[in-house]
Amino acid sequence: MPIWARGKKLLLEAKNISVFYGAVKAIEDVSFNVNSGEIVAMIGPNGAGKSTALKAVFGMVDIHSGDIYFESKSIKGLRPDEHVSKGISLVPEGRRLFPSMTVIENLGMGAFTIDNRPWTIDMETNRKRKSKVQHLMSEVFEMFPPLYEKRSYKAGVLSSGEQQMLALSRALMQKPKLLLADEPTHGLSPTYVDKIFDKFIEINKMGISILLVEQNACMALEIAHRGYVFEIGRIFMEDKGKNLLESAEVKKAFLGG
Repeated sequence: MPIWARGKKLLLEAKNISVFYGAVKAIEDVSFNVNSGEIVAMIGPNGAGKSTALKAVFGMVDIHSGDIYFESKSIKGLRPDEHVSKGISLVPEGRRLFPSMTVIENLGMGAFTIDNRPWTIDMETNRKRKSKVQHLMSEVFEMFPPLYEKRSYKAGVLSSGEQQMLALSRALMQKPKLLLADEPTHGLSPTYVDKIFDKFIEINKMGISILLVEQNACMALEIAHRGYVFEIGRIFMEDKGKNLLESAEVKKAFLGG
């Protein structure tokens, strides 16, 4: 771990992981970490392996070699729902909402792990859980007022920016310790891009760590405490976000400098 990253509580650690798609090597011997309270950005060209690394963390792809630890315990081989139960949530690329369901119903789907127990026939237990879900919805509606105004709308009729807000809110319904976000500003207008990045800063101030994969390298590095630069299945640079922004090599490759 670099000197400037020491002294912080390690939350997530990927150690020498490799992922294959059939015979194609997507990432090889990649290592990265997220400390508690950090925003960490992963940048690089399309196909470099950023999203694959994120999917490996969330259990969406098989890890050929290496291991991933969350709060010092291996999470390799766990299903995505098991990751959620441990405190890891994902805002997936493309949002992956339920378009025929309302905003409230989509948010309810995000709360399926409340108390990490199934719904029961005990009415009092279910009443308490329903109250927790309603409280969580109130919190996300306070953070995203436009969603409250359209709470009864079906997700499929929302604008792309509103849908991204809903996808982010659904992930927050899971009360994560670590939020993974895969290309959250893809296809959004500049106004909504600014809004989403502002929300990441707000979420981080709530104590939630963030691992962000983003094509908008400049804005991602502006809000990130640290960053990793991917190139063809490997990480070739790691530094503080502001240092990467000022790097001549990074500017030339990704920032138009």
